[in-house]
Amino acid sequence: MRVLTGKVAVITGAASGFGREFARLGASLGMRLALADVESDALARVVDELRAQGAEVFGETVDVRRGEAVERLAERTLERFGAAHVLFNNAGVGAGGLLWEATEHDWQWVLGVNLWGVIHGVRSFVPRMLAQGDECHVVNTASVAGLLAPQRMGVYNVSKHAVVALSETLYQDLRLVGAPIGVTLLCPAYVPTGIANSERNRPDELRDDAPPTESMLEAQRAMEKAVSSGRIGAEQVARMTFDAIRENRFYVITHPNILPSVELRLQDVLMQRNPSDPYTYKPGVAQHAR
Repeated sequence: MRVLTGKVAVITGAASGFGREFARLGASLGMRLALADVESDALARVVDELRAQGAEVFGETVDVRRGEAVERLAERTLERFGAAHVLFNNAGVGAGGLLWEATEHDWQWVLGVNLWGVIHGVRSFVPRMLAQGDECHVVNTASVAGLLAPQRMGVYNVSKHAVVALSETLYQDLRLVGAPIGVTLLCPAYVPTGIANSERNRPDELRDDAPPTESMLEAQRAMEKAVSSGRIGAEQVARMTFDAIRENRFYVITHPNILPSVELRLQDVLMQRNPSDPYTYKPGVAQHAR
């Protein structure tokens, strides 16, 4: 999609982090925006900011775990703008700790947002894009955790590996039917966003009475440190992503220094050997992870 001016972008998780920067960049390019987030007040601030700059934008409070909520977003987008051209399935949350210590609520929450949010987005918007018949694009936010399997990140890893598989299959299925719809898979590493504080948005019914385990606390501390020290900002990631949309490029690896670790994992598969430490090329981190 070389020309984005006047196109309609739908962005989940739009109140902060990557989503907010997608919205800001889209507005600067003259796109019309349908913004969704579970945080109503923060979303309203982003909508007000962009309207003040002259953007055509509306906000919708959406819990992407709920298919009916995403379907309402699709309906309202078409009612308001008559089309949806670029879909950013971006909403995401995180939870850490040793895999066997994760609670059922942890799994329900993280998979509900990170995976089912993407599933609902695809199911609600892609058929409408196909019916439009014009050039469209889908951006799914995964993570380098969808290409690796770091310690103490099991629930998050599973959700992001699933998004990678979903996105690759979506790409192949759209090619199979000759659809003019591109797909981009965004795989960032640590970037200063609100992901480390995503617990703020956990629904009450999915909170646990038991205190977090030591592994969960350690994972949280490590996440906060890594995210706060990220050298690439969300605005830069947004620009990389929009470049990929224009170029109809599938993979966006924001931190190319992670690629040797990805290659190591693939070599493990090809050689049928036991999995290597994902932090092999960061020995200080690897030692800390044991």
